Amino acid sequence: MPRTKTVKKTTSSKSAGRAAQSLPASSPVKVALLGFGTVGSSVAKVLATMKYSGLELTHIYNRDVERKRASTAAKVVPPTVQWTENIQDVLRSDVDIVVELMGGLDPAEGWLRKVLSSGKSVVTANKQLIAYRGAKLARVARQNHAQLLYGAAVAGGVPVIPGTQQGLGGDRITRLSGIVNGTCNYILSRMESGADYAEALADAQKLGYAEANPSSDVDGYDARAKLVILSRIALHAEIDPDEVSTQSISSISAIDFAYARELNCTIRQISRAQVEGSTVRARVAPMLVPKTSPMAWSHGTQNMVVTSGEFGGDVVFSGHGAGGHPTAVAVVSDILAVAQRCHAVELPVRRRTVTSEVVAPHYLRFVVHDQPGIIMGIAGALARVGINIDSILQHAGHPKNRLPFVVTVEPCLNTTLEKALRAIAKMDFILEKPVSLQILAPDEKDE
Repeated sequence: MPRTKTVKKTTSSKSAGRAAQSLPASSPVKVALLGFGTVGSSVAKVLATMKYSGLELTHIYNRDVERKRASTAAKVVPPTVQWTENIQDVLRSDVDIVVELMGGLDPAEGWLRKVLSSGKSVVTANKQLIAYRGAKLARVARQNHAQLLYGAAVAGGVPVIPGTQQGLGGDRITRLSGIVNGTCNYILSRMESGADYAEALADAQKLGYAEANPSSDVDGYDARAKLVILSRIALHAEIDPDEVSTQSISSISAIDFAYARELNCTIRQISRAQVEGSTVRARVAPMLVPKTSPMAWSHGTQNMVVTSGEFGGDVVFSGHGAGGHPTAVAVVSDILAVAQRCHAVELPVRRRTVTSEVVAPHYLRFVVHDQPGIIMGIAGALARVGINIDSILQHAGHPKNRLPFVVTVEPCLNTTLEKALRAIAKMDFILEKPVSLQILAPDEKDE
């Protein structure tokens, strides 16, 4: 077993206090915020609390700006700050750093291009923008001697991006695995404790972890963007987000956790990418995770990323990835890096093709109308494509007209398994689409 190093985020008020006023004595570095929502207001609070003498918040842009200005969160903002809903007030100003916290591709991309083209630096937490446009924006930054930092785009306050860039730049990372969506981790953790999916989702929405339309989280698109960013940073691989396969957690039910426990596993949304030659195997999906894996220990909104290096072995980054304050810590850390003229390690990035094909054991859950020949029919469909059954699990107490049971299969190509499942789904005893989950094999436990 390779030696594992763990990087876990901790907080020390004393060390934080000593860090304040640590910037070099010079003209203040002027900062503008685009967006005064949960994260933007937290950034303003951190800046006001830490009182860095070398930083000056000068502008805040937001739509309906007077409502934001009258909010409780705005009380920490210095009276000298210019509040505006006209983006030109920021673009034409003499600020040094523009902090973009609005999200989305448009109009953020156009605005940040103008900022970088003028020689100003950008700090952003916009994961979709960096996943889809990050490489192009980075080129604009280099051409104009500006910086583009986005440490808050993945895992919030957990220093995955700077830790990988700086601390692991000397290694050759071949694989990364992660739980990078706090909303999904919260939902699945609640289900592990006995809640059903609808109840867990409603709780996540009530607590502000999930949007009214939760698709970005539960269908894997948020995690996919983060996986693309991590692949660029850790694997030095530029991949197209739309080529990365995603699978929703919405098909998971409480009974899947009951069967998973019988297999000494739990279920988590896992984001994985592995370099093999000129190809990256990448996927975001709910998977069965052995209880012995660090991935199984992540609960609630906690994030975890495991990098596997050729020389340095495995490194685990863990901590709270969601919420305004943890994300604000990452944003302010990037602001300080720009202010102190710190430059990240930059290594060549190559465009790679993407595949979701992987050879792995799988968990299959069927709901059937009980009748003779069911096992024979399923086994026959699997055998016809060369897949062997490993085990069959069935709990008592379910009605015969809606009977759930589980089949696990030996390692096989997922595309081959999908072919068999399409044939099985057409059988007259099948009542709903089979659930198929990859099982992390013992040699993939990220230990």
